[in-house]
Amino acid sequence: MNEIVKPDSLIVAEAESLTETFFGGCPHDCPDTCSMLFDVKDGQLQGVRGNPDHPMTRGGLCVKLKDYEKRHYHPDRLLYPMKRVGPKGSKAFERISWDEALDTIVSRWKGIIDQYGPQAIAPYSYLGNQGLVHGLNGGDAFFNRMGATVTERTFCGEGSCTAWLLTVGPTAGLDPDSYIHSKYIVIWACNSVSTNLHHWAIVKDAQKKGAKVVVIDTYASRTAKAADWHIAPKPGTDGALAMALINSIIEQGLVDQDYVDNYTVGFPELKERASTRTPEWAAEITGVSADDIRKLAREMATEQPVGIRIGVALERHYGGGQTIRAVACIPALTGAWRHVGGGITQFGVWEHPYKFDVICRPDLIPEGTRVVSNLQIGRALTGEMQLDPPILSMMCWNSNPVTQAPETDKIVEGLMREDLFMVSAEHFISDTASYADILLPATMGAEMEDMILSWGHLYLTYNTKCAEAPGEAIPNNEIFRQLAARLGYEEENFKWTDSECLEHYVDWSSPACEGIDLAYMREHGFARLKVGTPDDRAPHRKGNFPTPTGKCMFMVEGATNFVAPPFRQMYEGFQPGEALDPLPDYLGPRESHTNDPELAKRFPLNIVSPKSHYFLNSCYANMEDKQKGQGEQFVMINQADADARGIRNGDRVQVGNDRGAFKGVARITDDVNAGIVVATLGYWRQLNEGTVNSISSGAFTDMGHAPSFSDNLVEVSRSN
Repeated sequence: MNEIVKPDSLIVAEAESLTETFFGGCPHDCPDTCSMLFDVKDGQLQGVRGNPDHPMTRGGLCVKLKDYEKRHYHPDRLLYPMKRVGPKGSKAFERISWDEALDTIVSRWKGIIDQYGPQAIAPYSYLGNQGLVHGLNGGDAFFNRMGATVTERTFCGEGSCTAWLLTVGPTAGLDPDSYIHSKYIVIWACNSVSTNLHHWAIVKDAQKKGAKVVVIDTYASRTAKAADWHIAPKPGTDGALAMALINSIIEQGLVDQDYVDNYTVGFPELKERASTRTPEWAAEITGVSADDIRKLAREMATEQPVGIRIGVALERHYGGGQTIRAVACIPALTGAWRHVGGGITQFGVWEHPYKFDVICRPDLIPEGTRVVSNLQIGRALTGEMQLDPPILSMMCWNSNPVTQAPETDKIVEGLMREDLFMVSAEHFISDTASYADILLPATMGAEMEDMILSWGHLYLTYNTKCAEAPGEAIPNNEIFRQLAARLGYEEENFKWTDSECLEHYVDWSSPACEGIDLAYMREHGFARLKVGTPDDRAPHRKGNFPTPTGKCMFMVEGATNFVAPPFRQMYEGFQPGEALDPLPDYLGPRESHTNDPELAKRFPLNIVSPKSHYFLNSCYANMEDKQKGQGEQFVMINQADADARGIRNGDRVQVGNDRGAFKGVARITDDVNAGIVVATLGYWRQLNEGTVNSISSGAFTDMGHAPSFSDNLVEVSRSN
């Protein structure tokens, strides 16, 4: 047989069209921060895979990310700068050039600044992208230089941060990888299967080795159903459960007194505070039996090593901060910190060597600049907050407040103002972007270089720019670079390339980065920080807490309320400052039958709004395959509550209170107890009749200006 000889031109063409693989990092707001592999051909992203070499990602991706390329090339993607040509919210836009878009923005902002001052302009962002360069803090230096209103971004975890820092300091605590060594695991207010999947895989491995897995959650989530024991306290009562556990550990004589004496502050006072917080007292409040509370206390004290994973949902009621303080005391009471696989996990980010001062440039903020909370942006935009000057322009990126923030009817009312100049950098015309005056197309993961902030593990994660952006999309940081140039900002950081930003944004000289630099990250895609291995890390075996005393602080005298600086552009001005109780305790929810019986007569049901399984907050909620997996917007309701309202399974129902209402399909289930309904977060308002945050309060919880998403009473009725 004659050999087929290919012409040189064909050989070259085939070589040029080979699929190449590059390192990526999942940019979404998830603790897993997966290391990914991008498959790219001819500049186009062909597919994504979990990096099999990453100890936590282990080659797998969640249902949200497994076909990430479909999001990159979705037919509804925003490809060009646009200006509004119809009524706000109508999605009537026409294409313009980048020059026209940026010139319009700068012209309008200069006019506002000249007449009202820069504080009439407000940035609005969150963790729609977790990159150091293009994420939460990526625009902070620009708006701090402008002198714009500083915005607190406290959607999730910030009250938890305040409580954590007061109690144990900025420690990563128990390494998520070390749970493989735990003999007893408590997952508290976290639906790991849907929101922390790769840590759940480690928990399951530990369970196969004999570890007992306990899930404490208000309803029977996917994670709760896979646990050995599900404990379901009433919404907002976890603090009573935590205080009763402390009481029972002490009363049963299960305190590790040597650890307490050497490595804690305030035990006598905590013991006195907890003395009346008995299991019987808590049983009346939580609905969890006193016997179960004593059993849980005994097992958490004796089945060492015990690992506790707390979720951000634990903060989402009025007493959330105090709840987390109480839970964070337990590993020191029992000596769990002595063991590999023992202790508690909140955010791993505290030991990551990110240089937030360099990223945010708080030194550029003019003295006296005001602060407005993103959770209360509806109040700010409608005049309820009575700001002087009022907010006359807002730029939104990496966030979708019309679905994600509370009091969304007020937000929509504010965004409808004709005198509000709204700029949105987005991937799609989201609920919020539909009210913009100027739309700017932003790039996605494979189209820009970055390092992805990891708040759920102890690895640095690199993301390669390896695919061509469709249309005229550009990265967030390039948008701010070009705006800074047009406004004449000469600071060096506004001229850094994305690569130069990464050189400056990480403290590569930190002991945690020994042997790691940007070149290493580009070559390997990820790196474990030098903070001990999963098999030997026990950072507080002998105390060594990064608190002022070096000890776990059961009691903190003179403490005042604060928001961790990275969530407020690193600004220390106008911190909340209210005096805090020196000791943890139970603070009940604001909206409850006990605290507000008159309100409860009108709105008798507690509502809980967990994350959706197929959506990442509101990302992917516009994609048909994810919508199909998640299903139509639904309301989980107990049979007794359904019967009392004449509701049948599959009926269309309305859920409402004085703040607003939304509609969904009733799912009658014993996964929720009587008196509770559950509706998941992330559905788009433009595709539904309201969303769950239509009923949410913008009131802060007790610490860190955290949101009270799980502190809301509603009524449910059939909807014709």
